[in-house]
Amino acid sequence: QVQLVESGGGLVQAGGSLRLSCAASGRAFVSYAVGWFRQAPGKEREFVASISWSGGNTYYAESVQGRFTISRDFAKNTIYLQMNSLKPEDTAVYYCAADLTGYGRTSYRSYTYWGQGTQVTVSS
Repeated sequence: QVQLVESGGGLVQAGGSLRLSCAASGRAFVSYAVGWFRQAPGKEREFVASISWSGGNTYYAESVQGRFTISRDFAKNTIYLQMNSLKPEDTAVYYCAADLTGYGRTSYRSYTYWGQGTQVTVSS
């Protein structure tokens, strides 16, 4: 099993930055990819970014490309999502999840384990 705990959410003004963290434990950290998803009220959960098991491949939703950066720290068993130039439409609950295939796919159905989520609110 994999346990994931997100942190780092909060309230920020448009144009500001936040860094989300996802602390992982349980199964060997190098054996799975990790993705970030978000869900706004009344909307479906959507893919934001993912990183492969090795950290060598990253994928981004078009809406965050160039503004968000995903990374993983193998020494700390932690995945980060650096979010810059935030917009009000980025407001959502952000979740990290583990993809046991190791690839970091864009569909939430590929992910087996999920964190509890952290709220990000961007004011205009």
